[in-house]
Amino acid sequence: MKGRRRPGDGRPDAAVPDPTLPGAARAGAAAGGLRYPRPTKEQLAAAADKLLPDVIAPGLDVLFVGINPGLWSAATGWHFARPGNRFWPALHRGGFTPRQLHPSEQDELPGLGLGITNMVARASARADELTAEELVEGARELTAKVARFRPRWVAVVGVTAYRIGFARPKAGFGPQPEPLAAARLWVLPNPSGLNAHFTPETLGAAFGELRAAVAG
Repeated sequence: MKGRRRPGDGRPDAAVPDPTLPGAARAGAAAGGLRYPRPTKEQLAAAADKLLPDVIAPGLDVLFVGINPGLWSAATGWHFARPGNRFWPALHRGGFTPRQLHPSEQDELPGLGLGITNMVARASARADELTAEELVEGARELTAKVARFRPRWVAVVGVTAYRIGFARPKAGFGPQPEPLAAARLWVLPNPSGLNAHFTPETLGAAFGELRAAVAG
C-alpha cells in the first residue's frame, strides 16, 4: 500500500464530527462518539430500490463488495450503515483502518487504499429479497467495474451471493482460485448482525486474514 496511510500513521484516534449530520448527532459526536441519525419509517420505506453510490477510485488495494444496500444505507447514503452491522468494526479489527470509522466517514477509505461497491445496486430491506437473476447480472457488472478500476484485490462480503452470482456453488471463505478480471479474489463472511455464525471477534479475524494477504 505504498504512498497510502496505514494503521498507526499518526491519524487522530478520536472521531471527527461530520458537519452534515443533524445537530443532535453532531452534539453526540462532540461529547465523545458519533451517533447515527435515525431515518424515519417513511424515509426507510422511500429508500426501497434506491441506488447507493460506490466509494471507489482507480488502483485500490481492496474493493469490498456488499450484497446490496439495506434501506438504512440507502436512506443515509452510507454503506453498511445500519446499527448492528459489523462491517466497520471488522474493518478496524482486521487492521485495515487505524480506528473504527463511522459510516459517515466512508470517503476516508480511498485514502487508505480501500473502496466499497455492491453486487446488486438497488436497496432492499433484506438481501434474500434479491433474485438469482439479479445476482448473476450483478456479477457481470461487477466484473466490468473491476476491469475498469483495477483494484489489486476484490473481497466479496457474503459467500451465498458469491456462489449464486458467479456460479460457484462450492465456494468457501478465503482466497478463491480464480481471479476477477485482473484482481485477486477473496470471500468474507457477511457482517450483518443477523449472521450468528460469526462473532465480532471471529469476523475481525476473517478480515485480518485478508489484510495479511494484501500486505504480503
